[in-house]
Amino acid sequence: MTSKNPIGCSEVADNEESLLEENMNFLLEFKDCPIVTNCVLRLQQRAIARHEVREIEQRHTMDGPRQDAALDEEEDMVIIYNRVPKTASTSFTNIAYDLCAKNKYHVLHINTTKNNPVMSLQDQVRFVKNITSWKEMKPGFYHGHVSYLDFAKFGVKKKPIYINVIRDPIERLVSYYYFLRFGDDYRPGLRRRKQGDKKTFDECVAEGGSDCAPEKLWLQIPFFCGHSSECWNVGSRWAMDQAKYNLINEYFLVGVTEELEDFIMLLEAALPRFFRGATELYRTGKKSHLRKTTEKKLPTKQTIAKLQQSDIWKMENEFYEFALEQFQFIRAHAVREKDGDLYILAQNFFYEKIYPKSN
Repeated sequence: MTSKNPIGCSEVADNEESLLEENMNFLLEFKDCPIVTNCVLRLQQRAIARHEVREIEQRHTMDGPRQDAALDEEEDMVIIYNRVPKTASTSFTNIAYDLCAKNKYHVLHINTTKNNPVMSLQDQVRFVKNITSWKEMKPGFYHGHVSYLDFAKFGVKKKPIYINVIRDPIERLVSYYYFLRFGDDYRPGLRRRKQGDKKTFDECVAEGGSDCAPEKLWLQIPFFCGHSSECWNVGSRWAMDQAKYNLINEYFLVGVTEELEDFIMLLEAALPRFFRGATELYRTGKKSHLRKTTEKKLPTKQTIAKLQQSDIWKMENEFYEFALEQFQFIRAHAVREKDGDLYILAQNFFYEKIYPKSN
């Protein structure tokens, strides 16, 4: 079969979204193009996902309406982990997957087109509706590279619980730089976007390359700031202040990559419905630190010093230090140390002077 208007790989890349909706046979004309192969895979993934949703909806219809079947508080719980790239998010997410069957909850990946962290307004409405009304998926643990979304503005009665992990901004950028070139040990055979580029991070910074520019550091602040346009205005003081506000007021707990085990320990103590057994699994499981970037070379002191001259680094680092201080404050009030190990504190309050007295 030959298309009347044959196109090349570059044109397929430019029209990927529209091609996803076309006939599969048309896509298979270009089966030797890696980009088209990716298109076909994505189309198949979407078809499978839609089929799974239809099956759940059919079961829901057959079982009858569940308006009267109110979920108890622990069952009516949703956690959103809007994971920042290259912050050990895969290691942490795998723990959630390993525990979901045992602890009886659902794990769902939020797969956005081209990993775009900003949803359209209509997708925001759909997402909020799904999260809040999809009883079959509760308790639910949702994860994906999506910026913070304020559920309150949509008028929902019960908001989800947000958690996250952030990382030293330069270390995160270095990891992402080499990940795009060499991949990792999670999917070693997958071809990465910058594969073949052997330039080190130090060389990139010295030459003023775009992949290591200070602007590339601007990611953790907008992820916490959210869906406002100013959040994605690189270097915005307002965005950083909003990110800090959200971290304190809208997130249940935010950990740091460098102290991931302590983050998991606190989650297990506070939210055992989801994380019972997580600490031991992290310490002994095969999937701990599963995703390690390949061929990563630590930057020199000169490279670090050059990046640290940037106002963007100063803001991202200020936000990181703010998050670290808050996390350490929470940890200090939740654990005690004995012989070099941390132990979760037992309940440290009780009720008394309860009136009126019962007869």
